[in-house]
Amino acid sequence: MRDGNSPTTDEPAQTTGGSAGITPGITAGEPGAVHVILGSDRTRIVLSGEVDADLGPDLQEATTDAEQAGLPIEVDAHHVTFMDSSGVAFLARLSIRSQHRVRLLRVPPTVRFLLEVTRIGELLDVVDGDDEPHGFDAAPEGPTDEPGPSAT
Repeated sequence: MRDGNSPTTDEPAQTTGGSAGITPGITAGEPGAVHVILGSDRTRIVLSGEVDADLGPDLQEATTDAEQAGLPIEVDAHHVTFMDSSGVAFLARLSIRSQHRVRLLRVPPTVRFLLEVTRIGELLDVVDGDDEPHGFDAAPEGPTDEPGPSAT
């Protein structure tokens, strides 16, 4: 017995959704990544790709690293393609644990929407691309024995 959705031997099967819920013709998003950069005067966390539950341990580690540094925190979200509640919880956790107000830089529309809907945006300083400082000096790698610049 054949129903209206079954292919005949002459026609290829049609799908209404790809594997893992991906629609045919739409490529899967890039896997998410979290990078923590300790600067001389602030910590920058760079998020990219899909920020979801798969990044849970990485987001927790980034929170710990940033918290231990004790510096102001910036989160660069420019390359985020998707964010779920794991990413929202990460931002909330950062804002609660930081001694300074967390800055969120270059926020894509999808993330901005989540900030508004969840009201987490009220806990953060959302900075548009034009307002972002251009320089970021990374902290030196490890202790140095060299004296600082001398005043003459």
